[in-house]
Parts: sequence; C-alpha cells; structure tokens
Amino acid sequence: MGQEFVVTTLEHVPGYRIKRVLGLVSGSVVRARSIGRDIIAGLRNIAGGEIVEYTELLARSRDEAVQRMVEKAKAMGANGVIGVRLSTSSIMSGAAEVVAYGTAVVLEKEE
Repeated sequence: MGQEFVVTTLEHVPGYRIKRVLGLVSGSVVRARSIGRDIIAGLRNIAGGEIVEYTELLARSRDEAVQRMVEKAKAMGANGVIGVRLSTSSIMSGAAEVVAYGTAVVLEKEE
C-alpha cells in the first residue's frame, strides 16, 4: 500500500508534525454550462427547488480542482496539503472557475 496523502482544511494534522513546508499549491478548472443543461435548469427554476444539474457540475469541478492541486503537490514532493480552501468565481456569462488551494507540506508521523 502506498503512502497516505493528507488533504485537509486544518492548519495542523493530529498525529503528524510538519517536517517541511513546500509552498502554495493550487488547482483550477473552468466549466461552461451546456444548452441542454440550461434548458432543464430553466424548467427547474420555474418549478422551484434544487438545480441538480448545476450541483453535479460544480461538484465534479471541485473534485477535479482538488485532484489537480494534489497532483501539483505530489510533483513538489509533498505528502499533504494543509489549509485547503475552495473558491468559485464567474469568468463570463455561463462559465465559472473553481480553484482549490493550500500549502503543500511534508508530514511526518509523531511518535
């Protein structure tokens, strides 16, 4: 089994100490809505309730942004990213960017 990779919003990981701080790491993805999804969302908007198509789109975007951040951290030699935050912003009408960012670190189990 490979070494565990820790991703957390915490600044300190219980049971570990920070051996080395490697620096800021981020991952991002820009997604555009599709006409088919917009039509369904428009109908849901009229009826009210959650717009599941957009919820799923943003969830996939968050997952991909985090995965890209983790890949960059691993390339730096990290085995963890602490202080993780997510940000979403509108790039243009119908497109949004999701960014995941944190601090890449080398963690060591405490004895």
